[in-house]
Amino acid sequence: MHQVVYPFTAIVGQERMKRALVLNAVNPSIGGVLIRGERGTAKSTAARALAALLPEIGVVEGCAFNCDPHQPERLCDECRERVAVGEKLPITQRRTRLVDLPVSATEDRVVGTLDIEKAIQKGERQFDPGVLAAANRGILYVDEVNLLDDHVVDLLLDSAAMGVNVVEREGISFQHPARFILVGTMNPEEGELRPQLLDRFALSVDVRGLPNAGDRMAILERHIAFDADAKSFRHEWLPREHDLSAQIQAGRQIVDEVLYTRRDLFTIANLTASLSVDGHRADLVILKAARAHAALQGRTQITERDILLAAELALPHRLKRGPFSETTLYEGELEQRLEQIAEDFDEHTEEITSDTTGDAVESKKKVSR
Repeated sequence: MHQVVYPFTAIVGQERMKRALVLNAVNPSIGGVLIRGERGTAKSTAARALAALLPEIGVVEGCAFNCDPHQPERLCDECRERVAVGEKLPITQRRTRLVDLPVSATEDRVVGTLDIEKAIQKGERQFDPGVLAAANRGILYVDEVNLLDDHVVDLLLDSAAMGVNVVEREGISFQHPARFILVGTMNPEEGELRPQLLDRFALSVDVRGLPNAGDRMAILERHIAFDADAKSFRHEWLPREHDLSAQIQAGRQIVDEVLYTRRDLFTIANLTASLSVDGHRADLVILKAARAHAALQGRTQITERDILLAAELALPHRLKRGPFSETTLYEGELEQRLEQIAEDFDEHTEEITSDTTGDAVESKKKVSR
């Protein structure tokens, strides 16, 4: 029996968490999201609801790796071989999948295995797909990601970053596309992720129970209604689900066309520098997330507001804080920094213009002599 999923748009509050998930849906190359928070804050509910929200995708029928027939450069080895012998790949439509990764998962379970014995004895390359194959072009959900073996987390993050899974054993290799939205959830009370792994998650959100009594009452009422009649409750929210789904789909179509200026790059670079953020991953993530947010709004040019909302998600887990310090970046704090950066850029531009004009005048004097 098909389980009815709680509607994404019916989740009360937790706007940052919902924004982080939707931006990854618009542009999966952002690099996933880590959701940290206490129990009962809709972490897993949101991840599962996102999968139900996403539009259907076209896949190669019978392919274990959910290959996109319209992108031949991203086909798995098996589909490439079928194309090479002149076969026309059959296409079918299906829903976007959410694949759960258990905490006990081993490396072989994640990446898949090659049958070395069959390869040596019969010369056949037999690959047994793993979790990464099932998750391609879908959502890979890892609950309690902080309890997962560090090596397995590394494998997941590497695949999410490269978009491909390569398995090599005894000189034999197999590769397939592994492009997915990585969603990790965890309760910090049960242990933290190593800083090196934390930085590899593009976006991060801290969620807490809502303090407002009205919000908590709305949560109660909606869950009571969902438990009483899940199908009717979901049907009631379908118009809003369809609207957001269409917005995501439209955003996907234009996200690669979203433009940005040197001023935007200056703003992002100065923001991360002013906060002493290590490395440059955060800068790239902010730019990608800002473009995704603009695309979600139907725009093809990013604004300072897009950068602000992206920075709220990309920076908190990368800040250098003490063990008992707050890791949330507040909008007002970021807005003040952005205003100062804008002023600095204007001054910087004036200096460049002044220097250039002075050089031009000096050159004219030399020519006239």
